[in-house]
Amino acid sequence: MVTKKSKSIAATTAVTLLATAVLTACSGGGVTTSAPPKSADGGKAAEKTETISIITEFNTPEAPGPDNPVLKEFEKRTNTKLNIMWTSPNSYGDKINLVLASGEMPDLVKVLDFNNSLMRQMIQQGAFWDLTPYLKDYPHLMEYPKEVWDKTKINGKNFLIPSVRPLHGGPGLPIIRKDWLDKLNLKVPETLDDLYNVMKAFAEQDPDGNGKKDTIPLLPRNDLSWVEGVLNHANGKWKEQDGKLIDTTFEPGTREALLWLNKIFKEGFMPADYALMKETQSEDLAKTGTVGIYPNTIEAIWRVQAELIKTNPAANFLPLSYVSSPAGKYAPSTPGFSGVYMIPKSVPESKMKKILSLMDYGASEEGFELACYGLPNVHFTTDKDGFKMATDQAFKDSVSQSSFGKIFERYDKYLWAYRTGMPKELFERNKKIVDERSQYTVSDPSVGLISETWLKAGPDFTKKINDLKTKIIMGQEPIDSWDSMVAKLKADATYMKSIDEMNQAYQAVKK
Repeated sequence: MVTKKSKSIAATTAVTLLATAVLTACSGGGVTTSAPPKSADGGKAAEKTETISIITEFNTPEAPGPDNPVLKEFEKRTNTKLNIMWTSPNSYGDKINLVLASGEMPDLVKVLDFNNSLMRQMIQQGAFWDLTPYLKDYPHLMEYPKEVWDKTKINGKNFLIPSVRPLHGGPGLPIIRKDWLDKLNLKVPETLDDLYNVMKAFAEQDPDGNGKKDTIPLLPRNDLSWVEGVLNHANGKWKEQDGKLIDTTFEPGTREALLWLNKIFKEGFMPADYALMKETQSEDLAKTGTVGIYPNTIEAIWRVQAELIKTNPAANFLPLSYVSSPAGKYAPSTPGFSGVYMIPKSVPESKMKKILSLMDYGASEEGFELACYGLPNVHFTTDKDGFKMATDQAFKDSVSQSSFGKIFERYDKYLWAYRTGMPKELFERNKKIVDERSQYTVSDPSVGLISETWLKAGPDFTKKINDLKTKIIMGQEPIDSWDSMVAKLKADATYMKSIDEMNQAYQAVKK
């Protein structure tokens, strides 16, 4: 039952977010609902269990169905009926904004953007449970790193359950076809100049051997900010310098990155329509075997490689350990989480505790194994060293850290080194890459910091900045337009106020 208060909160805070564009983007479906199955005893079993609705994303080819054996096993072990709304990663943020704005929220809501303005406004207005007094009673959740819990606090309180993830091995660096490098006698690239030369060779020297110049040297996926990261030696919008936060929008490396990417685009080294491609579309393109460089997480690239080796056993994507610039070797770390979960205040306290129990079980070794590997001798077998080898049934049932592992999570340093079906030797190689990246890691100093001004004005600024970046990369605007925007931002009182507020928050945390 959704309270009138929560509906009022949502209606009040959602006005600016429910633009026609958002409604259009969200009206195309993309949600698969796993409805609780009917019980054989006429509904008596439902009286003994708690029905819990959840919305989350998935990155497997198909979402788990309502009769999925892993889902059934979770229900059995936790005495629940789980109604999971598996949602495509495409436009997930827009869809979640609509869910939040509607007031008709599931019992457990995942938001990918920790700085989502609507989410934070609703938290301030009391729409979600403050879990701070309760979490101590859930020991497996408390095994998440303290720094992750601290980073996801709002006003010193835990309204959010972090979707915990490793610190290293995430997105932010290129992953390259090593077999193509070997065929063309090229070394593994270390700098942006090296990457340019590799892309040029991929474009001109027929690395796939089909006699055509049809390769795609660089497939951006949905983000090109890693180039800025390399040149600014910064992980995101903010970097620490002389004890203060610096906005990398104003840094020379950002301008240099736009020029480098424009050169790549003009050379035809990436798709002309890259800016319009959804995440699933770019991955499908990568699976055609025509892509040479594809930034992604270390484990996610296995989804692509697993398809390629069916027809080309030599196909081998190598995640880079770092990219160098004059500022040093760069490998971005993650904040230790990928999205956050919330429980609406409309959920009764007793049910809220049941949800925490469910998530606590998912954070146990047993629950984590069930989520990411499935059932022994059904979805995996184990070798003499304890390495879990996926069966064909694991793929049929969409068992993965990218499905059930999006909900039920335990902190695992090497989670992003493994993917369902990955051979042991590749897992061991990836673990070494994770360890290497940790030596060159650059963290984001702004995680957990908030500017109230930016919460309100930031989405509009961000859209204008990103739109201009795309136009400059695609040659639709000259680099002078970037210089003009930077000058306007420096003269904009609202924008500069947000920088001041971020620094105030940063200094407060340091103290």
